[in-house]
Amino acid sequence: MSFLDSVATASRRQRQVQRVLYVTLGLNVLVFLIKFTLGLTTGSLSLIADALHSSTDSASNILSLVAMRFSSPEPDADHPYGHRKFEAIGALGIAAFLGMASLEILRTAVERFWEPQPHLQIDELTLGVMVGVLGINVFVTLYEHRWGKALSSSLLLADARHTLSDVGVTLTVLLGLAGVHYWGIPWLDQALALPVALLVLRSGWEVLQENLPYLTDRVAIPAEVLRDLILSVPGVLDCHDITSRGIPGEMVFIEMHLVVEPQDIESAHRLTEEVEHLLQERYGPARILIHLEPRSHIEQP
Repeated sequence: MSFLDSVATASRRQRQVQRVLYVTLGLNVLVFLIKFTLGLTTGSLSLIADALHSSTDSASNILSLVAMRFSSPEPDADHPYGHRKFEAIGALGIAAFLGMASLEILRTAVERFWEPQPHLQIDELTLGVMVGVLGINVFVTLYEHRWGKALSSSLLLADARHTLSDVGVTLTVLLGLAGVHYWGIPWLDQALALPVALLVLRSGWEVLQENLPYLTDRVAIPAEVLRDLILSVPGVLDCHDITSRGIPGEMVFIEMHLVVEPQDIESAHRLTEEVEHLLQERYGPARILIHLEPRSHIEQP
């Protein structure tokens, strides 16, 4: 697979990610409108806060679409290695949303213990609608996670975690409203909000852990793993000074020094193409730079 073929594959993947994001954006907007309307009609502050938290799902979808618009894998004069890091930057933006949401949940939960509890107009219809909203949140989470795994998209996986945090918040609010309606326990919702806030905070930390290494060009594939694989190609005598960065399965950049058995340029070039094909077959789209050296440069163990 040539570099242009790799770029074409990455471009197709990007269009698939965008389609998934458009679907989830529509569903997240619907969830926000339902929660906000219920919050206004019932007088529930927790529902209004939950609606505001859900709005970050829509905001993160929009952020993701903007990031995808600028994260094209195709190189240009100013970005010869493409624009893939825009996607990781978008994932960091989602992590920021997660952090803000968790702090807001914690603040609201603590304040409610010291404030007079309002009388809420909660009925069976409200609880039934919230169960339906919870179902939509679960579907969106599973849908994004499935496609995130299938497309190896850090952005979709990060957004799925964000939506998962909304599932926890919605479940907390639903339990709190049920406690108010059935058992007359007005403080139940804010008590349950505390562990959910910690879950949201943990999700944000996991997103940071996944994307910061990519932005800081951490090794994508251990050099010894690449060396063992490359030395398995007949005709390759030595491989050293191996570096890699990127995300295997999305786009990875690999550089190496290679010593081969053939002495003529044409045969040596054909062997380097075999190495490139093997690496792209194993790790997906890749841009590989191979520097050929004479046999005298074989590194001694």
